[in-house]
Amino acid sequence: MVIRETTETLIYNMKTVNVLDVAIHNLSTKELLESLNKKGGVVVTPNVDHLMKLRKDSELQEVYRQSDYRICDSKIVQFASYFLGTPIQEKISGSDLFPAFYEYNKDDDQIRIFLLGAKEGVAQIAQENINRKLGRKIIVDCYSPPLGFEKDEAECQKILDKIKASGATVVAVGLGAPKQEKWINHYKKQLPDIKIFLAIGATIDFEAGYKPRSPKWMSEVGLEWLYRLLSEPQRLWKRYLIESMPFFGLVVQQKIKTILRSKLNRVYKVMKPQNDPLS
Repeated sequence: MVIRETTETLIYNMKTVNVLDVAIHNLSTKELLESLNKKGGVVVTPNVDHLMKLRKDSELQEVYRQSDYRICDSKIVQFASYFLGTPIQEKISGSDLFPAFYEYNKDDDQIRIFLLGAKEGVAQIAQENINRKLGRKIIVDCYSPPLGFEKDEAECQKILDKIKASGATVVAVGLGAPKQEKWINHYKKQLPDIKIFLAIGATIDFEAGYKPRSPKWMSEVGLEWLYRLLSEPQRLWKRYLIESMPFFGLVVQQKIKTILRSKLNRVYKVMKPQNDPLS
């Protein structure tokens, strides 16, 4: 599994950092917002959980290959990039990106957002909160789908019709990974008027005040996962304490391979003039 830049990404001229064979775009929030408004596209936000899922889920791998922006959503992943010698300049979580996005576009009436996700009633509260904050109806509609909706084609078509009828140009999907990324990738071509797709995880819950975000200091030192684990231990213990643990060993393996490759290249450069009569 290697997820590199697509041709379209290369056109965007965006630098990437390789973490466990996933090319993560090395952008600041400002650069990302400017590029989104200019070119549109699909944003996914890799964290440790995503990177581990990507090693086994071929469908998710294809979703990531087709995405336009793969943005670091984890201080742990950012710290890993430092260790690997290719630092990611900024962690941009979905819950930071989304408010930055709507604030950046608060006066742009071409940006009209549809919220998809969260429990029934929660997205509606998030819509009201954001529109009240900005003083305009930037969130034009929302929908909280029933459990298992992604397996019901009739329900998915109902959602597509609702999005089309709303006049939205942006869809922010908060269904959890990998469901949200797979849903976007499967249905994006049926939504030609949508220019931007954002996979934003639990952000709708945060915007509604339904769930609290971790304190800023915990996020900055890479402990947001601990706050979430303590907040929802039954749901998250397996993700953080079992499924994510191999990440650290895999990063060390990548570092060792990089060092060995560098040494072999130096040896080859030294030996090549001696063995190559054409040099």
